[in-house]
Amino acid sequence: MDWSSRYEGKVVLVTGASQGIGEAISLRFANEGADLVLCANEERIFDVASRARESSSRVLAVVVDVSKRTEVVSLFERIKDEFGVLDVSVHNAGLIKIARLAELTEEDWDQVMDINCKGVFLCCQSAAQLMIPQHHGRIINAGSGQSRQARPFTPHYAASKAGVVGITQSLALELAPYGITVNAYCPGVISTGMWNYNDREWGRLLGGYGPGDFFKETVGRIPLGRPGTPQEVAGLVTFLASDDASYITGQAIYVNGGSIMAS
Repeated sequence: MDWSSRYEGKVVLVTGASQGIGEAISLRFANEGADLVLCANEERIFDVASRARESSSRVLAVVVDVSKRTEVVSLFERIKDEFGVLDVSVHNAGLIKIARLAELTEEDWDQVMDINCKGVFLCCQSAAQLMIPQHHGRIINAGSGQSRQARPFTPHYAASKAGVVGITQSLALELAPYGITVNAYCPGVISTGMWNYNDREWGRLLGGYGPGDFFKETVGRIPLGRPGTPQEVAGLVTFLASDDASYITGQAIYVNGGSIMAS
């Protein structure tokens, strides 16, 4: 099926779009004809925007810290001023830190919760303000395998991602009368730079793991026998944003090769 123009004329926001899953989501929407607003907290977002412009006629790139209310409000005001509409809002920005409970600082807790959970709330709030008068829209939030099954040394991350699912379900109920769907995607082991960090830190804290060993062991427990790709997550996100998903809301969909069954 040719989906090269599936999102032609649609305005799509992607946060955390500068690398990994966010970058893949952005380029997938670009390849399907969307007008894009891409944001991240680093200058690399402009490189991703340049790649997206090869397929999309209109791409706006902005450096934004989604944990800061003033920056989020300013971002959505700019979307309203420059595009006039927002059809899809993908809240992908996220952060993980791995540490023993005794070594986990309050600052670590606050930073992870602020970006992963409060940032989703702030973006949902501003997106809804644009979408309610339209009586249509798709809000899509980044959960995690840890939204349901926590790992050791990440209580703050697990709490933040469980919170994303709670926000998603509550807002799906509240926004349904306005024709707005709200869903979450929950990646498992995906081949991104984040898993280089995960392999090193979980392997160090669990002990007895060399470089790559923890990742290899984790992948070995996945029924499909491999890690996922950012592009596979992007496929789910673009589906949830499409007309084919118009009767799906309040869901947390796991992209994990079946690992949730094997744990």
